[in-house]
Amino acid sequence: MRDCVAAMKALPAASIDCIFADPPYNLQLGGDLARPDGSHVDAVTDDWDKFDSFAVYDRFTRAWLKEARRILKPTGTLWVIGSYHNIFRVGTAVQDLGFWILNDIVWRKANPMPNFKGTRFTNAHETLIWASMGEKARYTFNYRSMKTLNDELQMRSDWEFPICGGPERLKQDGVKVHPTQKPEALLYRVLLATTKPGDVVLDPFFGTGTTGAVAKRLGRRWIGIEREPNYIAAAEARIAAALPLDESLLVTMQAGKSAPKVSFGTLVETGYMPAGATLTDAKRRWSVTVRADGSLHGAEGEGSIHKLGATLQGAPSCNGWTFWHHEAEGKLQPIDTIRQKYLLATQP
Repeated sequence: MRDCVAAMKALPAASIDCIFADPPYNLQLGGDLARPDGSHVDAVTDDWDKFDSFAVYDRFTRAWLKEARRILKPTGTLWVIGSYHNIFRVGTAVQDLGFWILNDIVWRKANPMPNFKGTRFTNAHETLIWASMGEKARYTFNYRSMKTLNDELQMRSDWEFPICGGPERLKQDGVKVHPTQKPEALLYRVLLATTKPGDVVLDPFFGTGTTGAVAKRLGRRWIGIEREPNYIAAAEARIAAALPLDESLLVTMQAGKSAPKVSFGTLVETGYMPAGATLTDAKRRWSVTVRADGSLHGAEGEGSIHKLGATLQGAPSCNGWTFWHHEAEGKLQPIDTIRQKYLLATQP
């Protein structure tokens, strides 16, 4: 039995918010793979990817998934990534153990490795399974953030990213440290979509620490399980060098029904936008003063941030949060930045 199961058994029940698992694919590769020019292809030939049979692989899969289910919170979710070699076997085990599949995501590789033998289609994608703890389970999905990330279109279940390369690809003496290192962009989307700042993310097949590095950047806590010493050393160095984002940048767009309701008057009451402050539109056409009750008053009229903004523009409606601006750090900023600061300071 692989070491990750024993390590997972040591974790408390219902303690993890999200699991991202990149388990061995059991590629069943036989012999060396070469390019047409005779050069060697650096494929996955490590012992950790070798299993004696499908039955052995299935027992291993069910063992770690059983522990995953025990340590996930009732509101937690599971991500598993794989190729055609293993993802269907994993998917069966996921469903058999009581998880509820929410989506299968296709990671379409922008620059896949060619099929050198020319005997079948180029393998240009991998599949991710995203599952909750049950059909009726509650879970985190930052829908609005995903829509914003996708230029105000709903995020689809086919994602295109290049395979890991360039300076992001960890190498030692010119050789890849890990043969299947995942791109940070992939983990960034996964964690941004389905976790919140402060959540605990577990990666039971940690490798060179992609999950940990991205979790650190996004203000998530992380646990990584890995047994290979060279991978551990690479992961530790990589994560130590990762720079977390400023807290203000971690405030993301939220769906309307889940966003805390904050009135402009609340900002006035709490001093985040003091009475007497001056606001203008982005082009400085109109200038108004904030009153003690949160209303605005100017030469052209008075009213709420939304109503007065609409009146001045001759429009049926107006989003006052983005229409009105205040002077900060030598430039105009929408007053919504003040609301976001308030939410960041007051949310548990």
